[in-house]
Amino acid sequence: MADLPTQTNGSILIIGASRGLGHAMAEEFYEKGWQVMGTVRVGSRETKLHALAKTAGGRVEIETLDINAPDELAQLRQRLSQRRFDMLFVNAGTTNEPTETIGEVTTEEFCRVMITNALSPMRCVEELGHLVSDQGLIGIMSSGQGSVTNNTTGMREVYRGSKAALNTFMRSYATRRKADGRALVLMAPGWVRTDLGGSDGRLSIEESVPNLVNVLLEKRYRPGLEYLDYLGRTVPW
Repeated sequence: MADLPTQTNGSILIIGASRGLGHAMAEEFYEKGWQVMGTVRVGSRETKLHALAKTAGGRVEIETLDINAPDELAQLRQRLSQRRFDMLFVNAGTTNEPTETIGEVTTEEFCRVMITNALSPMRCVEELGHLVSDQGLIGIMSSGQGSVTNNTTGMREVYRGSKAALNTFMRSYATRRKADGRALVLMAPGWVRTDLGGSDGRLSIEESVPNLVNVLLEKRYRPGLEYLDYLGRTVPW
């Protein structure tokens, strides 16, 4: 995918930007001239996002949020009540032991993954979506493994289920808010070598994120919900 012209007047709020894909997205948007706000957990030590903010001349801001803490989300909404963004992107997520089947997972572990990957991202969209301009974009980091159609290999059962649930909830949100005419997207970044994706991933961050960001920039001009991969290809539901 060809690089788009540098964007000089955009602003994005990235939920979960301390490391991995979230930090790489923050860095990519910053390099394209955007104003970036990213969240880290309360009490986080120096992260890659902090290092970026120190050299960004005020164009990278840091907020605190644990997406699984509704009170922190409400406080963030209040702190940002007077701000407006061109994009909101929810990146935060988790995984579990990939070989663990639905018959083996404990109730506690199942709830942890489902809350972090499905419930909490949608709460962020519901609580913070009004901060995005009418012509802006709301996106969530899903996964190709959330595709029911493409699940022909099994494995990562709980993680797959959480992302499929996320996709379904986002489709419900899009249907409910159809009159808004807003651009919405679920992104599949590919299997990337990160702490979450593991060392066996097929893609480096450098192969995934710049393309993913360009897909987001293009998607802003297409209203409605799409489920896309990092090259802009439609992922089957």
